[in-house]
Amino acid sequence: MDYSIALFFTRPEIILSLVGMVLTLMAAWMGKSSARLCAIITVAALVGAGAYVLEFLTNPAYELGADVFGGTFRMDAFANFTKLLIYIAAIACVIVAGKFFNAKDEYRPEYPLLILFSAIGMSIMVSAVDLMTLYLGVELTSLSSYVLASFARSDDRSAEAGLKYFVLGALASGILLFGMSLTYGFAGTTSYLGIRAAFADGLSTGALFGVVFILAGLAFKIAAVPFHMWTPDVYEGAPTPVTTFFASAPKVAAVAVLMRMALEGFGGQLEAWRQIFIFAALASIVVGALGAIGQANLKRLLAYSSINNVGFILIGLVAGTVAGASAMLVYLVIYVAMTLGSFVALLMLRNDAGEQLEGVSDISGLSRTQPVLAFCLASMMFSLAGIPPLFGFWGKFVVFQAAVQADLIVLAAIGIAASVIGAFYYIKIVKVMYFDEAAGVATAKSDTAHWAILGFTTVFVLPFGYLLTPWLGEWAERAASALFLTI
Repeated sequence: MDYSIALFFTRPEIILSLVGMVLTLMAAWMGKSSARLCAIITVAALVGAGAYVLEFLTNPAYELGADVFGGTFRMDAFANFTKLLIYIAAIACVIVAGKFFNAKDEYRPEYPLLILFSAIGMSIMVSAVDLMTLYLGVELTSLSSYVLASFARSDDRSAEAGLKYFVLGALASGILLFGMSLTYGFAGTTSYLGIRAAFADGLSTGALFGVVFILAGLAFKIAAVPFHMWTPDVYEGAPTPVTTFFASAPKVAAVAVLMRMALEGFGGQLEAWRQIFIFAALASIVVGALGAIGQANLKRLLAYSSINNVGFILIGLVAGTVAGASAMLVYLVIYVAMTLGSFVALLMLRNDAGEQLEGVSDISGLSRTQPVLAFCLASMMFSLAGIPPLFGFWGKFVVFQAAVQADLIVLAAIGIAASVIGAFYYIKIVKVMYFDEAAGVATAKSDTAHWAILGFTTVFVLPFGYLLTPWLGEWAERAASALFLTI
């Protein structure tokens, strides 16, 4: 093996790992006083790693990608596309956290450090083309996430969220590992391409159980129905910056892993798992929409919204085509922007005492007290509902288009009809902000960083985002095609 080539193609992971080790020592020696410095260095490291990923993604010399470390790690357009999205989400989550934790005197250097190690794990996950490498990435990400969920030591809800996430996450990891063991036993290999070749002539009963267990473990990571039960409690209990992170970067990584596993590893047995994801997609859309209707807490409402959006994303996977995979990636980009914008707007809802406001009643009449913030949040809600001409409509459109092209017309029709249910609670939020009596509690001023991120995401989801569709579509198609190059 030429280790120089392997190290060259894993430069983003190497940069993040080296910076992570340095920051671990800095946090141990300097304590809480190093929190801001650690955050700045973390953002710089993620920007540097993202620059390498962007070079790999856009330079034609790297278009075909490469397998390194004995065929266990792949640098290709698909991995680079999703890594870039993960790093952008991680950077935003580090930037917006300072003010939230400083208000409670709980900002410690471990926060950006855990985000950094989680980003490393997610990088490994999306580049993994071997079950062993995948599990290492999943566990590195999961261990960081468990600590992040319970990061607010003074908040009992945070401790409860961390415990729930740990117990259910460990269960999902066990299911995933059991599925890997069965798959290895029947395929005789842990390589995705080896598994595909071994199952080319069909699945035995035991192999089918292995496939189902792996997909079930990954379905937990993306919070698809019926493995969604942890999401509302964890999203509500975790500190809001952590919830922002959970709803964006790990969601991208988990969906990417599911895509690579289903379309590469199990791609030869499309009909064996297609019915599973048809159910998961429709159930996630309906349960996410119905579950959000009665929510009085904005974080729980956005948790059900994430479940609802996962359902739409899975429709692209059911198509099992390049167009379907490309549509999923386009949807993920738009989803991350909408999610970051929604949660940053939520972070900006504070009273004069600096306390975080999370109730739907707290934003009553917000348009009269903070009109710009209300407009930005309303834009996010309309975009999440998929109302044209906002950019969220485009994400749903390309997914349904891919389903129709794959002759899944009934699935697309049901998905479109079910999306109407979700529009109800998004529009309800807008109604509360613009037509209800002003509560007048969200009066605190926000800092420049929050406004910058909220402003960028708002502009992105407004019709201006359509200007990026030629580049976004081209990159997404190139990334999606990488999943089918080795077939």
